[in-house]
Amino acid sequence: MPSSPSPAAAPREESARRAVDRDILRLAIPSLGALVAEPLFLLADSSFIARVSTTSLAGLGLASTVLTTVVGLAIFLAYSTTAAVARSFGAGRMREAISRGVDACWLALLVGALSALALLGAGEPLLAAFGPSPEVLAEAVIYLHISALGLPAMLAVQAATGLVRGLQDATLPLVVAVGGALANIPLNAVLIFGLDLGIAGSAIGTVLCQWGMALVLLGVIVLRARREGIRLTPHASALLAVGRDAVPMFVRTLGLRVVVVAATLVATRLGDVQLAAHQLAITVFTMLSLALDSLAIAGQALTGRYLGAADPRTVHAVTRRLMTWGVGGGAVVSVLLLGASYVVPELFTPDVAVQENLRAALWVLVATQPIAGYVFVLDGVLMGAGDAPYLAKVGAIIAIAILPGAALVAWWAPEGPLGVAALWIACNLLFMVLRAISLGLRVRTDAWMRLG
Repeated sequence: MPSSPSPAAAPREESARRAVDRDILRLAIPSLGALVAEPLFLLADSSFIARVSTTSLAGLGLASTVLTTVVGLAIFLAYSTTAAVARSFGAGRMREAISRGVDACWLALLVGALSALALLGAGEPLLAAFGPSPEVLAEAVIYLHISALGLPAMLAVQAATGLVRGLQDATLPLVVAVGGALANIPLNAVLIFGLDLGIAGSAIGTVLCQWGMALVLLGVIVLRARREGIRLTPHASALLAVGRDAVPMFVRTLGLRVVVVAATLVATRLGDVQLAAHQLAITVFTMLSLALDSLAIAGQALTGRYLGAADPRTVHAVTRRLMTWGVGGGAVVSVLLLGASYVVPELFTPDVAVQENLRAALWVLVATQPIAGYVFVLDGVLMGAGDAPYLAKVGAIIAIAILPGAALVAWWAPEGPLGVAALWIACNLLFMVLRAISLGLRVRTDAWMRLG
């Protein structure tokens, strides 16, 4: 007969569960604050520019898609750095952990500078390829060219944040992100309305705040590296090693961005009103995703740390708790969003047509959120485990599978809210379902675990 559980087993399990929850919350709550602060840049821009004109808002949406695609493709600078630093930290190799982060910061500045030059040279034809009206194109070019100057700062913030979070500190990124967001709002208000610079003022204010954030984070890292006696000069071999390790994460992110760009391309074909609503819906989706993404960040840091410490039991415990928190958090977000869908559109824009189209997209998001919670946390766990090759492979396959649906919406081209709803079903709801299946199958095995 199987032996009955020890009377002390249940309290021990409960104590272990609470310890895991504390670890998750210690990282997730500050990360949520930092993540909420980051899209406030775009949220403030969108709210201000919506009151300039719908044409300016559509231009902002188009330029932001290109800009966030560049930044999104470089997100490996944060994710790969968090995982690598956390693993070294968990194994007790502090100097190695900080050195990895310093190399990532140098790579971020280099990639940011090259990306800025590329957008300054090819930004206008790239925007024109989306097929916007001449008025929307003119606004988009202004915003993109000015915002490109902030790319090195944006990417440096990603890498520096990855380093700090890998060291299990989520408070510093919170302080920096909140400070930048709070400075951005009044600065943009003065530049857009006070100085009557319109969309150019929005871009200038955001760039200034991004550079301020980067300088603060990099300054803290320099001081920490000097205390540890770590070199601060860049070395080509180290930069190449960081870049090589990050290639799978780049491919994974590329698959995600292909879907985002395809959706924006279809929204552009549907019309200026639909494009403006699509841009606002993306902003709302980004804001909603933050609570779930904060759990993913905790998953990255804790998975890397405990795998580095060769503690698979705790990794399994963290994964189980994150799955519960992710689905539950997604359900809560769905309920809140359903109520907000009757209020939020009027807060964003006075244009009734844009409001109706935005509401249609929000209703699709209501159904998506519990699935998204599951996807986000498992994505974070596998990133923290360094399972980027698997994420890259399935990400590319799923992106290709989504494209026919987007093409069907473009061919059908339904007018009004129906078109926006169809687009979000094809490029968001279905996308999350396929990702949930692929990630769920992976974590059912131990193939993604590499100890030490």
